[in-house]
Amino acid sequence: MTTRGTSRRGRGRAAARGGAVLAGVLMAGMIPGAQASAGNREIDVELAYACAFPSGEREIEARVSAVVPEKGRAGEAVQVSEVNTELALPADAVADLVKDPGTTDSPAPAGPTAGAESTAVPGSKGVVAETRLSVDVAQEGHSAEAVWIGNTQGPSALPGTGDLMLAASGAVPAVTAPASGGLTFTAGQLAVRLTPVRDDGAPTRSSPLDLTCTPVADQDLLLAGVNIGGAEETVPWPSETGEGQGGDGTESDLAAPRVGARDAAPAAEAPECLGDPENESHLVAYITGYANVTKLKGAAKFPVACAKILQGPQGVVPAEESPDGLAHLIQDSTAMVDYLGRPQLPPATTTFLTFGFMPTTATMEMTQLPLEKDADGLPIYNVHSDLTLNGLDTFGSTVITMDFSLRLRDVEVNGVALEVGPNCRTSKPFRLTLLGRVFFKDFIFTGYTLTGGGPLTSSVTVPPFSGCGVGEDLDDLFTASISGKSGYVKQIQGPPCAAMVNDETLCTADRQPLNIPVAER
Repeated sequence: MTTRGTSRRGRGRAAARGGAVLAGVLMAGMIPGAQASAGNREIDVELAYACAFPSGEREIEARVSAVVPEKGRAGEAVQVSEVNTELALPADAVADLVKDPGTTDSPAPAGPTAGAESTAVPGSKGVVAETRLSVDVAQEGHSAEAVWIGNTQGPSALPGTGDLMLAASGAVPAVTAPASGGLTFTAGQLAVRLTPVRDDGAPTRSSPLDLTCTPVADQDLLLAGVNIGGAEETVPWPSETGEGQGGDGTESDLAAPRVGARDAAPAAEAPECLGDPENESHLVAYITGYANVTKLKGAAKFPVACAKILQGPQGVVPAEESPDGLAHLIQDSTAMVDYLGRPQLPPATTTFLTFGFMPTTATMEMTQLPLEKDADGLPIYNVHSDLTLNGLDTFGSTVITMDFSLRLRDVEVNGVALEVGPNCRTSKPFRLTLLGRVFFKDFIFTGYTLTGGGPLTSSVTVPPFSGCGVGEDLDDLFTASISGKSGYVKQIQGPPCAAMVNDETLCTADRQPLNIPVAER
């Protein structure tokens, strides 16, 4: 069942990669998506998993694709990118998905193959999926576990008949090998969370359907290998437990690979990002990412930007007062982008192909609209964090809502300046609602939190343009090229710096964020 190749495209692969990601906090540019660069190769591996559905164990197909460096250096990070996990769920498994065990007063029988009494979920139109693929990263008999997390880029339609096809993509942590030699990535357990939703995105089940999936026996689970070259000296990792050391306390020849932070961008790419040192609730963080422009079949990368976050009050909703019977930790905060003291992202100059053939270059300015004020004159919260407290199955989400306007300037078409005037902008504001999810596994939170950073995803529809042109009306040109169709967006927020705390692991000496994230598709 396992196959491999460097040029194959799997089911939905074009859609998964073509729907890439966002920047800073928004959308706005349009650069055709890049292909794998020299020194990298594409991997495309099919696997079979046995998953425990409520009505019994069933086999699903999983296809993992990514761009992997062909080689690396000892002590330097190896970054796998453009990771997509595509799933094919058999038709008889879909029946479990569109039943809601929360609609019956009778508890579901125990055991992975027990059938829960349930009724059909009314109004289900699509499915949102989250995947967690455990990957064994090994070198010379020493290994560590990485978790590749993926999210669908919106609801996948429920089929009338046949398999349910899902495609999830997400951020992947970098891996550093301590010495030269082959570094391998091997697939392990797969966890899948499925949430059926209505057209408006509202869930139709009282709780998601969580699947635990084990690789089917007698198949090759190897995903990729990277040839690690030598450095001036190897760098075994110290161990708090003494593992990786010789009996006399000296370091052994080799320790396990390290799974850690993503590569950092050069500091010169980051603008000034200063917080309020007098306010203990004030955080500053860098953000960056990609946005799709559906009509142009491309993605735009935004420069690293500064986000200023003011943490609001926290509260606990007791289990007895919660609709799902679980306790929730709630926090509301405010977030604004900042560039040289203004509420906007850094200007981004980018090139796209208008109507698929005409190279057009423009500088884009994204400005965040002021937040509404309450009766006391304080900004109304636009960040809502909800952590569901359920022991070892704790999970949560953060929703960030921002309104923006987009202005175009310095436009060139095929190298010739096009006069668009000083007021070429979207005719009305548009809203971006970013979603970040977090999971608790092995006593570690994985995913996005406001105070830890991570990936945030959304989609955005650009309104028509107005005020474009000097002597001629160019509104229709930009509206036809850019506006109308929703584009997928993804941003990466780095760990924030608390401006009042002198934390050398998160802040520079002048209290700016030390971590500069890298845009991920």
